[in-house]
Amino acid sequence: MYQIIDGKKISQEIKDELKEKTAALKAQGKTFALAVIQVGDDPASSVYVRNKKRACEYIGIESVSYELPRETTEEELLRLVRELNEDPKIGGILVQLPLPEQISEDKVLLAISPEKDVDGFHPVNVGNLSIGRPGFISCTPAGVIQLLKRSGIQIEGKECVVLGRSNIVGKPMAMLLLRENATVTVCHSRTRNLKEITRRADILVAAVGKPRFIDADYIKEGAVVIDVGIHRNEDNKLCGDVDFDSVAPHTSAITPVPGGVGPMTIAMLMYNCVEGAGRNLD
Repeated sequence: MYQIIDGKKISQEIKDELKEKTAALKAQGKTFALAVIQVGDDPASSVYVRNKKRACEYIGIESVSYELPRETTEEELLRLVRELNEDPKIGGILVQLPLPEQISEDKVLLAISPEKDVDGFHPVNVGNLSIGRPGFISCTPAGVIQLLKRSGIQIEGKECVVLGRSNIVGKPMAMLLLRENATVTVCHSRTRNLKEITRRADILVAAVGKPRFIDADYIKEGAVVIDVGIHRNEDNKLCGDVDFDSVAPHTSAITPVPGGVGPMTIAMLMYNCVEGAGRNLD
């Protein structure tokens, strides 16, 4: 029988630990605020922002919200980011993506100070990850590592396959697995003989962005399958990159969608916030 990896439960454990750490930092006189910037009123973005604010409230971090109109110019947003970089009260800056088309996401992410880049997207933090130096780590891949470790799944020495090479998930995921002494293969849209490669995986991380793309033919018997995807199916129900019903019986452990990787992303964002506050404590 396979193990269902419960992201809701594990993310709650992490948030409870962070709540204690936040209280300890406050006792040392350290306060910390997360600035959350949303441009426009995209419904999905609004849900994510609301969940982030709720998580801040739970662990005891102040969140400062900036809800800007869709017509906001790139220069106006960059000016706000620069002001927040200079504000000693603000320990983390989060710009909710996607941004309207008149604003360059790259320019905005580059403008955030690496010391306040709690999303882990700035090239300085990405570079730190690649050479093993301390820095903020992209939240979703960091959450996957915590799911594996806290579920008693050994990473060291395992053959891991990451499906997807995005800057936000695929590439940092591969680097984090390497850091844990796994042997890592990254697959993408141009990979040949994909099923041959994925069937070698002891741990398969699916971040391919295609609903229910991975079926039982892609899985080695007894593999661990981590599903990073999130989509709406034809019945408007949430599903992932993995066809759960056909794949699960062939695994030793698998994440569901919803309730797997999703809750971990916000938990690790909170982790980055608290770690940043601790680092800055003199």
